[in-house]
Amino acid sequence: MAPTRLAVAREAGPLNNDIVYEVLRRVDPVTLATASCVSSGIKSMTEDEAMWEKCCNERWPSTKDPEPMVRDEDEYGMKDCDAWWDDEDDLESHEPSDLSPSNLISIVDVVYNGKSVFSRTVQGIPGADDFLGWFSNCPFRIDLLKSPEEEDERGHEAQAPVLVTDGLPSITSVEKERKDGKFWKALWDNMRVSWILINKKTKQMANLASWRPLGGLRHWPCDEDFLIRFGSILPANRDSLCSAVQCNIVMKCRFSNLDVGETVNTTLRLTELSMQLEDMGGAHVNGKDSLAILHKALNCPKSRAHVEVLNSYHQYLKVQSELKEKKIRHEGRLDTAAVVSGIGVFVFICYFII
Repeated sequence: MAPTRLAVAREAGPLNNDIVYEVLRRVDPVTLATASCVSSGIKSMTEDEAMWEKCCNERWPSTKDPEPMVRDEDEYGMKDCDAWWDDEDDLESHEPSDLSPSNLISIVDVVYNGKSVFSRTVQGIPGADDFLGWFSNCPFRIDLLKSPEEEDERGHEAQAPVLVTDGLPSITSVEKERKDGKFWKALWDNMRVSWILINKKTKQMANLASWRPLGGLRHWPCDEDFLIRFGSILPANRDSLCSAVQCNIVMKCRFSNLDVGETVNTTLRLTELSMQLEDMGGAHVNGKDSLAILHKALNCPKSRAHVEVLNSYHQYLKVQSELKEKKIRHEGRLDTAAVVSGIGVFVFICYFII
């Protein structure tokens, strides 16, 4: 009779701590958190900050560069930020006015099939210097990528192109792609976006992106272009006409082909990555109201379940569609009333003339 795995493990004796540590360094964050509950010895190993930093950097490559995270350390006192409140419960009492654009940090990562395509850490909100001027009244929008050839502050290319070697299917013809949609399916299944918003003053954060796509358009506006939408549904203020708004994160990408002999190598590059807030009527929310909504999003309950994100998104679309239909019916009744009133006035005038 062959020995069982348990018998073999007992015969081998306990594993060396160095071996256990090296195993823990190579597991995913969920497994690492689960392993910390096994024993006190393993729990002490999992408390190693470098181990969690490695997991964080693999999940969000933009966190590998710490420079933007501490750029204004002296101005906001990141080293002594615990002195800003007396109790942790005070975090819930912060007013929306405390959420200044300069207090925000955006950690954005675009991943395709496990490969980091675009990573950026943004301090504040670009273009929001004039907080009391145009920013408060103009539509809120953050643009992170304005051209495929954009370079970062160090002069390096801002993004890494997605190649066939990364699992990207080749497009031999646009007509074939329109029929089978193989390329579009690959984008839908493998493209991931994370947009983490951090208030460095209150130590609060939230991922505004859905990680997986919520919708999109293929071959728009040109045959080589694809548009993919990510985002989430955020609660609005009570005094607002809408009870919820949509955080719309739009990613546009374009493919190009390079003929190498008899094979076709397809390359994909991002052309745009932006974020806006839209109400149920489809109107863009201005900067002042957007900051209040983002403040509420940082304080509201959050979920890691993608199913819940999809359910809230579909429910939002359903309510939005009902409001549009109600508005169309209301406008139709107004048009009918206007026509009837016009006919009545015309008949009344004709009666007196005759």
